[in-house]
Amino acid sequence: MQAPVVVLNTGAGERQFGRKAQLSNITAAKTVADIIRSCLGPKAMLKMLLDPMGGIVLTNDGHAILREIEVAHPAAKSMIELSRTQDEEVGDGTTTVIILAGEMLAQALPQLERNIHPVIIISAYKRALADALAIIEEISVPVNIDDDEAMKTLISSSIGTKFVSRWSDLMCGLALKATRTVTWDQGGHKEVDIKRYARVEKIPGGEIEDSMVLDGVMLNKDITHPKMRRRIENPRIVLLDCTLEYKKGESQTNIELARDEDYTRILEIEEERVKEMCDQILAVKPDLVITEKGVSDLAQHYLVKANVTAIRRVRKTDNNRIARATGATIVNDVRNLTGSDVGTQCGLFEISKIGDEYFTFLTKCKDPHACTIMLRGPSKDILNEIERNLQDAMGVARNVMFHPRLCPGGGATEMAVAVALERKAKGVEGVAQWPYRAVAEAMEVIPRTLIQNSGNSPIRVLTQLRAKHAEGLTSWGVDGDAGKLVDMKEYGVWEPMAVKMQSVKTAVESACLLLRVDDICAAKQARTGGGSGNAD
Repeated sequence: MQAPVVVLNTGAGERQFGRKAQLSNITAAKTVADIIRSCLGPKAMLKMLLDPMGGIVLTNDGHAILREIEVAHPAAKSMIELSRTQDEEVGDGTTTVIILAGEMLAQALPQLERNIHPVIIISAYKRALADALAIIEEISVPVNIDDDEAMKTLISSSIGTKFVSRWSDLMCGLALKATRTVTWDQGGHKEVDIKRYARVEKIPGGEIEDSMVLDGVMLNKDITHPKMRRRIENPRIVLLDCTLEYKKGESQTNIELARDEDYTRILEIEEERVKEMCDQILAVKPDLVITEKGVSDLAQHYLVKANVTAIRRVRKTDNNRIARATGATIVNDVRNLTGSDVGTQCGLFEISKIGDEYFTFLTKCKDPHACTIMLRGPSKDILNEIERNLQDAMGVARNVMFHPRLCPGGGATEMAVAVALERKAKGVEGVAQWPYRAVAEAMEVIPRTLIQNSGNSPIRVLTQLRAKHAEGLTSWGVDGDAGKLVDMKEYGVWEPMAVKMQSVKTAVESACLLLRVDDICAAKQARTGGGSGNAD
């Protein structure tokens, strides 16, 4: 039976409208933000989540936590959607965006109590957002993406708050190498597809230090026939998307046979067809044949005779990765196979046994554009957490390649925005000044949470930080370990501008969206059962 972890239900079952609906939404958003507030910063606490099957997830990744918990309130669901969007867009800052959005809504509550209309609050929020983005742009600094040290410092700040921070150098190196490998510049159009072409293979056992990025692809596969070669240098590789078996009739085919010889002839035709397919493959002199479908025993026999190794039933995604790494073309029909479809960029094919399983390695590729990251570690749970952290690190590296500008981390950017908005609020006329100032206060939630999580006094440290920023020292932020003030330029904690921009944008937009709601109604239940179809 499923045991929900957290159920937020602030009475959205019955109809709520006007002020009551707004209060209900704000309460739900604050509750979601409070769940993951303790997951921000290097001293973040871990959450242990129980999944319906009885397994556990140990993580402090905001997105992973919110994905697992069960909520009933529609506003809370909308908040969870935010972290998913943030994760898909920029891959980092999932906890930040939820805490910010929750605080933006919490700050809207006093404005509603002052009887300021939600539309006025929303327009003030939008104005503050435009100013905040300009301020972030102003305090950001450019970065050289070819400088390894600068990139590693940047990536380490994204995983410094995570479980793998102890192996920070190793993980930064892995993330940077993987992202650089899959970067493909096609006539001025840069493509960095880490989801599709940088695959993480987790193998329990060994030490975390044994993890590495392969200059090629690794599959959890073994050869189909024991006599095939298990190691080939500079192999010629053919990739197929079709079976090496006799193709039966497309629809259900019934054949009636009158004589015994006819049956023998049918078997002969099958054999001839399989031999013909193998001959067409062998004509391009391959050393290795990889197919997404099956390979019949007879086809294996012909391939072994020609000293060709075959691997079958490879995933489509893996096949695409091999094509990118080895320069081969995936062929749908062996009759269309030509010499130019053969991949020759792979330096070594070998099959190794790790633990109890056999793995195929296609390594030493020239300019691969696809790679496999092999993670080793003591247990499955730890490997899953390392993978989540590594995905964040690769997301950061990818963002910087597209937008090579950095903002100071440790809550410095948020504090700079808060102080600058507070200053600008004096020039906002009418009642809109209150909600405009509320955005400035809401931005302070990030440094405040960092100080709280490090166990220090938020009021004292936050006052000191505000004073620093008032003097124009925009790079000062909070050292999340000690909870003290440090200059981020010297401390070396930077974040990509793309992540900061996205989190502020998403948080303010979603707060505006939820403030615009003034009515929550339960949808009509779908009528079940046959019934007579008569109206009630």
